[in-house]
Amino acid sequence: MKDFQNHKEAYLKQFAERPYGRNLFRTKEEEQMDAPTEECGIFGLYSETDIDTFSLSQFGLFALQHRGQEACGISVMKSNRINNVKEEGLVLDAFKTIRNPEEFMGNGVIGHTRYTTAGDKKKYNFQPFFAKNEYDQIILSIAHNGNLTNAIELKKELEAEGVVFKATSDSEVILRLIQKNLDLGLRGAIKATMEKIQGAYSVVGITRNKFFAFRDFNGIRPLVLGAIDENTFVAASETAALDAVGAQYVRDILPGEIVYTSENEVGLQSFVVKENCERRICAFEYIYFARPDTYMEGINVHEVREKSGEKIWEQAPVEADMVIGVPDSGVPAAIGFSKASGIPFRPVLIKNRYIGRSFIVPTQEMRERIVNLKLNPIISEIKGKRIVIIDDSIVRGTTSKRLVKIMKEAGAKEIHFRSVSPPIIAPCYLGIDTPTKDDLISANMSVEELRAYLDVDSLEFLSIDNLKEILGSDKHCFGCFTEEYPVPKGPNIKYTDE
Repeated sequence: MKDFQNHKEAYLKQFAERPYGRNLFRTKEEEQMDAPTEECGIFGLYSETDIDTFSLSQFGLFALQHRGQEACGISVMKSNRINNVKEEGLVLDAFKTIRNPEEFMGNGVIGHTRYTTAGDKKKYNFQPFFAKNEYDQIILSIAHNGNLTNAIELKKELEAEGVVFKATSDSEVILRLIQKNLDLGLRGAIKATMEKIQGAYSVVGITRNKFFAFRDFNGIRPLVLGAIDENTFVAASETAALDAVGAQYVRDILPGEIVYTSENEVGLQSFVVKENCERRICAFEYIYFARPDTYMEGINVHEVREKSGEKIWEQAPVEADMVIGVPDSGVPAAIGFSKASGIPFRPVLIKNRYIGRSFIVPTQEMRERIVNLKLNPIISEIKGKRIVIIDDSIVRGTTSKRLVKIMKEAGAKEIHFRSVSPPIIAPCYLGIDTPTKDDLISANMSVEELRAYLDVDSLEFLSIDNLKEILGSDKHCFGCFTEEYPVPKGPNIKYTDE
């Protein structure tokens, strides 16, 4: 790091006093915790006959609530029309506004749980997005998880052709491109869109009588396909949503694949826009984002996390009295560390599950206390003990530092910190809301400097080679660890309406 030794004291003070990054799309309250932020969850269901899309979409979106808590919405295909609702808040908040559930029972539905990664937080950016015809009827609706890297230039091209945009999200670019090309037929319109857009995208959508889903050429964001019966199909970000609606997992939708319904054939059809695409699903899905009961590309998320704990013990063994996991995603790794090392796992960090993302405090002093509200130790279990803390990652370092302070105040004799992800040295441009490089502490400190900053007895990160071994492939997206991305970054880092 440039001139670190010359400015070390000032630099450490900067990280301690500046818990907020410069991401244009996050409020200070949302940046008070040291963690990357979930992206979005998408859900789609289609049946040959009418079905309770109101209840089933609710169940599926509840299973994806962890992927976004800012807003939720659904679009329902019913009697050759599309009904739409979207509201700020949790899944329940959106569904509580529906006074007549009968209007949202049809034979197709798509849904979205939102966290901002592009565009501002106004209601016009809530999803699903929809397009209308000249009679003010909704003819097309989509829900998108990911980020486009060339959205700005595409938006300018479309505006030059007279296309009017209603929102500031890159997802609307996908909608308008499909709408523009509908004279090619639905499949042709989606193909033309995929050949124009770049970046990460998993999309589900409906017209007034068709259902579709498609995934980018690298498969960066997850998208799975399931079936409730031979006439009812489900597409979702995670298999947990399939389980929630009683669907059997069929397979992952392939990178570069469109699945869709056709007027001429029964069931779902498949069309591969580009053959021999390389699977590059985001490695951080396994480390942090996905639910532990989810399978992605045939790999169980819980098993990956437990193996990562085993592997970091092999990589960096230590003598200790207990191992603890930072809830929730650090717990399976702590169990794996305990199994491999023989050091007892003790759940002595208690998580308060009633503090929401919108928890607002006005002063820095009070913000410092938030970690105590979120996580509180059982002091009698900690006093005088040598402790290994297992966490999924270290982003800004602020929460990790406060957690160490709490453990020291509880009387811990030694603290050894283990991160079961490699150091995060670069931001994500492909659907995860991470800080800029200036605010990523591992991009600016060596491991030893960070150990001193956290004030722990030892610090170790899972190596990138060990992560690849656990995942069984080096063909994932490791961009936040290596600064090498499957697609060019493009100019869409600060996509707004300006």
